[in-house]
Amino acid sequence: MPVIELKIPNLGESISNVTFSKWLKPDGSIVAMDEPLCEIETEKANQELSADSAGKLIWVAKEGEDLEIGALFAKIDTDAGEPGGSDSQSSSAAKESAPEKKEAPAEKPAAEPVATEPNYASGAPSPAAAKILAEADIKPSEINGTGRDGRITKEDALKAVDNKSNSPAPAMPEKEKAPAAPAVPATSFSREERRERLSRMRRTIAKRLVSAKNNTAMLTTFNEVDMSGVMALREKYQEAFVKKYGIKLGFMSIFAKACAKVLLEMPEVNAFIDGDDIIYHEYADISIAISTPTGLVVPPVRNVESLRFSDVELAIKELSGKAREGRLTLEEMSGGTFTITNVVVFGVDAGTPI
Repeated sequence: MPVIELKIPNLGESISNVTFSKWLKPDGSIVAMDEPLCEIETEKANQELSADSAGKLIWVAKEGEDLEIGALFAKIDTDAGEPGGSDSQSSSAAKESAPEKKEAPAEKPAAEPVATEPNYASGAPSPAAAKILAEADIKPSEINGTGRDGRITKEDALKAVDNKSNSPAPAMPEKEKAPAAPAVPATSFSREERRERLSRMRRTIAKRLVSAKNNTAMLTTFNEVDMSGVMALREKYQEAFVKKYGIKLGFMSIFAKACAKVLLEMPEVNAFIDGDDIIYHEYADISIAISTPTGLVVPPVRNVESLRFSDVELAIKELSGKAREGRLTLEEMSGGTFTITNVVVFGVDAGTPI
């Protein structure tokens, strides 16, 4: 019986282990080649792993388990066939060989008798009486009708309303009176706690924040810029921009283009230290901070210095959508020579992100 082993692939030099997030296919199910089987979580993004061959899926890894690169997570029995293959054919053959059952003719329902005269049910109010009783919140069952066959007439309804208004309201029995509210204890506030396991991404973010704080020479400066020209530019060309490119001209593309221009004019800012060397970049890959349900990610927009405003806006839109859906690849998460974080969305005037 040929069985194929599926192992965690190499996902990059910086990744040595992953968290097995969840299975996408049930244990024992028949899967097709290249069909997504499961989802794993790295320190940067979530990624799906697909079947290398068609056959019967055999689970090995457990959800929530940490696995090393190269670890076995599943097996595929290739003798089991493909989806809709032998199993479906055998079932269809069985259906063909089975004798056809003739359905018994359905019995005709008995004809309902046709009423020759209007049937006035006892205690049923006339339309006018029903309206009066509904407005007075009186049930028809509480009234004896004097009309034909006990039908409640308008006069019966008016009399019932008159009797209700003249009768005194019944006193509440002693035992049905609302009990006094209990005294509020001095310690009525909650003391409960909840413990949740951090995702691999959030664990990595926490470690990187501490590492950056301890190992980086951080300097914060603030400056104000007159944005009236940018505001006028957006107001003047916004409608034409949307009509031509299908997306609004935002501030982020303008900030990114301005930063890219300055980074190429000041290469020391567009560089980083690697051991005893300093690496200068002749391009500007601007990372845009994006908040997602699983954490903050900073995918870069490549070669911003060579892009148009529309190209930057469309790239940011695509990366944001993938980030919030957890579909960013490791390649889309790596690199970046400069990062822009828009903290104004959190209701602040300025911030110092790490």
